[in-house]
Amino acid sequence: MKFLYDLFPLLLFFAAFKFYDIYVATAVAIVASFVQVGGYWLKHRRFETMHLVTLGVIAVFGGLTLALHNDTFIKWKPTLVYWILGALTLGSHLNRRTLIQRMLGTHVALPDAVWRRLNFVWGLFFAFLGALNLYVAFYYGLDLDEAARTATWVNFKVFGLMGLTLAFVVVQAFYLARHVQEKPGA
Repeated sequence: MKFLYDLFPLLLFFAAFKFYDIYVATAVAIVASFVQVGGYWLKHRRFETMHLVTLGVIAVFGGLTLALHNDTFIKWKPTLVYWILGALTLGSHLNRRTLIQRMLGTHVALPDAVWRRLNFVWGLFFAFLGALNLYVAFYYGLDLDEAARTATWVNFKVFGLMGLTLAFVVVQAFYLARHVQEKPGA
């Protein structure tokens, strides 16, 4: 259920784009992100970092998209979110416990070297997704008209980036299965 809750703004963005246009979809995504963060706060009395990062970037870049009537800003949004997450993930190598270890360490026991490797690979993956988003948004299908290029980018944003992430999670699960240790007291 949390998976669908996390995808709530993205799914509404996609639906609004299919029925209207990129500008309506952007406005819907901004409102949905505020509702998502507010709803999470009301239920848990805390915020999730991912929700806040996404809200901040969508509010600023979505707002610029609407104010300037230029979809370039909203096309940069996934890249910025992924690059922020990549920087946070890679930057956490300076701490004793990496970001991935802090997020998953209560559920999975792994050797420290595996946590560090996993964290590093996720940081690189986020950087790759950000760069790939830029390529699809601004360089893929240059022979297509602007509406077709925007539709291609929206489909890639919703299905391509999510599909790549799910595939990456599956690969990580196989990798982790080789290294999982018995939790103390389990």
